[in-house]
Formats: sequence, C-alpha cells, structure tokens
Amino acid sequence: MDLNGVYVDYGLWIIFGTVLLQQLGVPIPVFPLLIFAGAQAVERPMHGIWALVLSVLASAIGNYIWFLAGRRYGHRVLKAVCKVSLSPDSCVRQTETTFERYGAATLLVARFLPGLGMVAPPLAGGLGLRATTFLLYNGAGSALWAAGGLALGLVFHTEVEWLLDSLAGLGTHAIGTLAGIVAIYVSYRWWNRWRFRRGLCAARISVAELDEMMNRGNEPLVLDVRSRTQRKLDSRSIPGARLIDLDDVERSLTEIPRDRDVIVYCACPNEATAAKIAMQLQKRGIPRVRPLAGGIDAWASAGLKLEVRETEP
Repeated sequence: MDLNGVYVDYGLWIIFGTVLLQQLGVPIPVFPLLIFAGAQAVERPMHGIWALVLSVLASAIGNYIWFLAGRRYGHRVLKAVCKVSLSPDSCVRQTETTFERYGAATLLVARFLPGLGMVAPPLAGGLGLRATTFLLYNGAGSALWAAGGLALGLVFHTEVEWLLDSLAGLGTHAIGTLAGIVAIYVSYRWWNRWRFRRGLCAARISVAELDEMMNRGNEPLVLDVRSRTQRKLDSRSIPGARLIDLDDVERSLTEIPRDRDVIVYCACPNEATAAKIAMQLQKRGIPRVRPLAGGIDAWASAGLKLEVRETEP
C-alpha cells in the first residue's frame, strides 16, 4: 500500500477529521500525523499552511462544543470528560489548579500538558469565561500546538521519509502495523487507568454508611478537599464539612486529629483527589480515614441534607 499516495490524496481531510475526533474525546494520537504533515511541507509549503489552518479549525470546533457543555452543565460535564480521557482522573484537579493561578492563559499551554487539553475547555465554560476570550486563547494555544508538530516534521523530514520507506517495504502489512501501534498505545493507557481505579475501590465508604455514622453520633470528621474552582462551580457541601485548602494542604493536614474517623470527599471522577489526601493522612499516622464513594454528587443524589456555602473570593 502506498501510504504516501493515500496521504497526498486525502491528507488534509485526514488531519481535519483526526484532530476533530481527538478534541471530541476519541483517544487517538494526532501529533505524529502533524509531524508527517510537516515533513510533507518541505516540498509543498502550502500543504503545511493548510494543515495548520485545518488543525486550528478542527480544534476550535471540538473544544467549543465542550466549552458550551461546560457552560450549560457546569461541574457535571467534567466527570464525562474524564470518562473519555485516557489521562488519570486527577487531570481535573490539575487543570482547576492551573486555571486558578493563570486564568484564560492556561488555554495557551493546555494542549501540551497531558490531561489538560480535554478538561480546560469545559472548565472554562463552567467558570463563565466569555466565548470570544475562550476562542482567542484556545485558538492561539491550538496554533502553537499544531505549529510545534509541523516544525518537528520540517526539522526531521529526512527521518520521517526513512520511516515511510520502511513502512512501504511492509506492503499491505503497513496499515496493520500502524493499527497495532495505536492499539498498544491505547491499551497501555487504559491499563494504567484501570489499575489506578482498582486501587481506589477497596477503602471507600458509601454515603449510606457515612450518614449512618453521623446519625449514630459518631461525629466523623468530614473533609471537603475540592479545589476553589470546584466550590465556585458547586457551592453545596456536606453539613459540618471542614474545607481543606489544596494550596496549603500540608498545614491543613497537620490539624487533623488522630483519634477520629476521617471521611474525605471531592467532586472529581473516581474520588481521585480524596483518595490521595486519604493516603497522605494514613502516612501521617491517621488510620481511620476513607474517601467517600461518589463524592458530593453521590451524597446529593441520595437526597441527604446539604448546606450551601457562600462563594469564596
């Protein structure tokens, strides 16, 4: 099979469709395709320009859809994002922290950092970022990302051509080889994700168990470890919960007593942040600490009492 011939005929459509699918959440690698397009631009400069334009356009369409979803559904859409993302579930917390520090400028580098690219658009929508501001920063970030891939192709075009010649030597097996590489990549990322989630399941406590503990008068210490951004998106909290500032988590954890049951909850998928804080507490010698299964959403879905806090500055 002449891969180079196929690319010459359909390359720009392939780039547009692949980038769009990735931005919508399909876990496929795109950067190698941009590198290949950059190598093609050595002899066809306009091809590189069109590849850049179409990559930015596809990114804008895919990311704007997530931006609108975040604006409409708020924090709930972040769970959906991490369900289709291959990055660890803590990507939500990392993106929230980055947004708290740098605001819209986060969109300039989000595509270069694992996990941030998928989470940043709906988070920007949920935080009420203006659509024009989002499109401007997101477009600039997408252009930097695409230009980086194209530039690598330009610099290493000799090596890219050698790789294509090697694949051409495989004949009809070339497509199978490429598909196998992609399958291995996706499988490895899903395996890491599955192993991460499996490690969280054993020590969790259900909302029913926590409610029963509170009704019995056991007085468990409930810790709300959501980021400031999450608490702005959803001001509900479990009654009596103590807020833990993730920017100063070390100082906050030193104040936790060792003689009480400690329940930690968040709003991130699979209780990723809650589980990490729970492990930190266990290392500090606090044995009776567990993350709350389902976090604040599970508590609310069970119809249990909630209190609404004032929005933090």
